[in-house]
Formats: sequence, structure tokens, C-alpha cells
Amino acid sequence: MNQISRPAPEPIKFVAKNMRLDLRLIAEMIEPGSRVLDIGSGDGSLIETLFRTRGCDARGIEIDMAEVTRSVAHGLPVMHGDADHDLAEYPDGAFDFVVLSRTLQAVERPREVLRHMLRIGTRAIVSFPNFGHWLVRLQLLSTGRMPMTSVWSRAWYETPNIHPCTIRDCMALCEQDGYVIEQWLAVDDAGQRSPWRRFPGLANIFGEQALFRLRKA
Repeated sequence: MNQISRPAPEPIKFVAKNMRLDLRLIAEMIEPGSRVLDIGSGDGSLIETLFRTRGCDARGIEIDMAEVTRSVAHGLPVMHGDADHDLAEYPDGAFDFVVLSRTLQAVERPREVLRHMLRIGTRAIVSFPNFGHWLVRLQLLSTGRMPMTSVWSRAWYETPNIHPCTIRDCMALCEQDGYVIEQWLAVDDAGQRSPWRRFPGLANIFGEQALFRLRKA
């Protein structure tokens, strides 16, 4: 793939104070100078942050053409595409990190997407809303209807989430497919990570969203 020439990164702190929590945490998981592909890059805030603060060669693919246009207009290397159909076109080992933020539950074939991520990248980082969170469980138990929370914020008939999963589901899939979990976090939208971050059972109850950094065994 062609390299895109860009000016030297500015030595500043994370540029987007209002950037989504999981994206800030993902940025901290990525080593400076890495080659990064951000799948579902949205407005490009993660790409811009990685470029400016970590000196990364970061680029993205995004299914929403309006977001692609906006990113390109701001000088960000983003192309139109989606995780389910376009990852097969990338060569093996093209990136150091491949990122999929809050999208794993929305793709058609999450297991296949993960396989491609760890084929084209040395490491994969995924974030997703945790369907095992206590508020989700409580709403299902008390109302018998699909829950509505700050993270699961759309009605069942208009949500893009077709494969809801829990933290334990993701851990089980990684074990089944032979992926090493190098790092994982369970957080709420306020950024609280303790005291249950090291205990999967508690994290699966109290964590609103999860982040996993993976590699092949």
C-alpha cells in the first residue's frame, strides 16, 4: 500500500479532550511509531490523535461516506470500506495494530473479522459495550424488554448491534481461537476501572464497556 507523506507530529498531549473514553484508552495501548489501521474510523479522531501524539502511521476505513468525506477534508488518510467485506483485500502483516472500536457487536461475522484483524496486524485492539452489565441484566429481568442505557442507546428495531456479547463471551472466543489477551480493561463511561478490573466475574457485571488487546499465540 502506498505510504502517505505527512508533516512531523506535534509533541502535544492527547488533542481531543472530548474524544470518546474507549478511544482515549485505545490510544494509550498503542506504541509510538506503529502502523495502525482503524476500522470504522468515524470522524478520524483516533487517527489524528495517534498521528499527533504517538507519531503513528495511522489510517482508517469507514462505511459512512459522509464521515469519510469529512476525514479526507481534514487531511486524514481514510477510505470507504467495511470490516465484513474489505479486510480480505489487505496483505498479511501490513500493520502493527488493527483497531475495531465499539463495532465488534455490529459486524455480520465478528469471528471472521477478528481472524482477519490478526492476519493483517500483529496485534488487534477491540472495544465493545458489555451486554453483561448489571443495568442491562436488571432491565431485562424487570421489564422483559431489550435494555436502553447510555451505551445501549437505541431501540431494538433500529440498533446496528446484531451480535451483543459480554466480557466473558469475548474471553471464551479468544481461548477457543487461540488468541492471547495481552491486556484488557472494563470501564464505565465515567472512566472508573477499579476495583474490579482484574476480576472477570465482577468486571462482567460492573463494566459498561470492555477493551481487549490481542495477539496470536
